[in-house]
Amino acid sequence: KACDGNYMGGCYNLGNMYANGEGVRQDKQKAAKLYSKACDGNYMGGCYNLGNMYVNGEGVRQDMQKAKSLFGTGCDDGIQNGCTNYRILNEGGVR
Repeated sequence: KACDGNYMGGCYNLGNMYANGEGVRQDKQKAAKLYSKACDGNYMGGCYNLGNMYVNGEGVRQDMQKAKSLFGTGCDDGIQNGCTNYRILNEGGVR
């Protein structure tokens, strides 16, 4: 209900539950959609987690450029792991 009520922290937490199969049946595609909604709502943890899903091709088609963009978004808002992953992908030649 929190996610449906546009509380992006709720979308992020529900995404974690689906990603890890905690209290619900694991569903990586559903997790990716929830992280995307959280990210679109400026909840940067959603951007970071969705970036990891794009790196690993979990629930989404692997896309390093999309991952780099998501990590950059998180980095710009102070997510240090986003900065680190952005740098790693940048140094690896991802444009």
